[in-house]
Amino acid sequence: MDHVCLGRTGLRVSPLCLGTMNFGPLTPETDSHAIMDEALELGINFFDTADVYGWKKGEGWTEQIIGRWLAQGSGRRERIVLATKVYGSMGTGPNDRGLSAYHIRRACEDSLRRMQTDHIDLYQMHHIDRRTPVDEFLQAMEQLTREGKILYLGSSNFPAWQIARTQMAAGQRNFLGLVSEQCLYNLADRTVELEVLPAARAFGLGIMPWSPLSGGLLAGALEKETSGRRGSDVVKKKLEAKRDSVERWETLCGELGQPPERIALAWLLKNPLVTAPIMGPRTIEQLRDCLNVLPVTLDDDAWKKVEEIWPGPGGEAPEAYSW
Repeated sequence: MDHVCLGRTGLRVSPLCLGTMNFGPLTPETDSHAIMDEALELGINFFDTADVYGWKKGEGWTEQIIGRWLAQGSGRRERIVLATKVYGSMGTGPNDRGLSAYHIRRACEDSLRRMQTDHIDLYQMHHIDRRTPVDEFLQAMEQLTREGKILYLGSSNFPAWQIARTQMAAGQRNFLGLVSEQCLYNLADRTVELEVLPAARAFGLGIMPWSPLSGGLLAGALEKETSGRRGSDVVKKKLEAKRDSVERWETLCGELGQPPERIALAWLLKNPLVTAPIMGPRTIEQLRDCLNVLPVTLDDDAWKKVEEIWPGPGGEAPEAYSW
């Protein structure tokens, strides 16, 4: 597997990122450990999680599962780029969420303890906090960087204006600032093409798309419905809203001789701004299926047909909506 640089950094990561949100709630711990072992063997060195993933508020159960896997040794920690997030509610107190320096400091310490490691490679702000000044959360992140507890800073679900504000403030502080943005991006959800992707290009951020298959909509949802296999309520609602497009999509994928999920991931990977889509496999079989995307290539005519089914917002702002 050819590794790529994360944004403008020299950090090399796999072009697919292992998302761990299912570890615990849907995938038992033993199976979660087996998936991480398999991912390493397949060349995936980029693991993403968050402090809020898991069952009960404040427990960080998914991080605990990763920590117990790392504690098995055999060079596991040295072989991966470990990413987690801060922002979500981890308790009932008024300072148990957000991006205040108070919460960031404590949340980082708690994540380190749960994952049984002394540093986080990529620490991502899970959402914007409109009440916290940019200088406050940047100062907190600088302090953690100086202490060696985090190496790189990323954002998630940030709008373009907040990416720009953060990077301008970071420059004034002689701080590297953001190196990545994790956002909702797939063929069926392309709003970020208006401003977030142009901002990422301008400031050298690597894009890490979450929900690259639109929650399963792009992964053969119609075929699964026809065969009687269960789908989530969210996917069912999406399917009802976009049934015509999904029918055309799955027909095209059949004509191209590729499973829909492979073409959907390949479409993301051909974008130079995309560092690594985040996969969330529940089983080893699903993990292996994702790896089949890497050799998928289509000609320009095929990609044109894909874009006709799933058109974007019309390009970048402001040309997408003005003369």
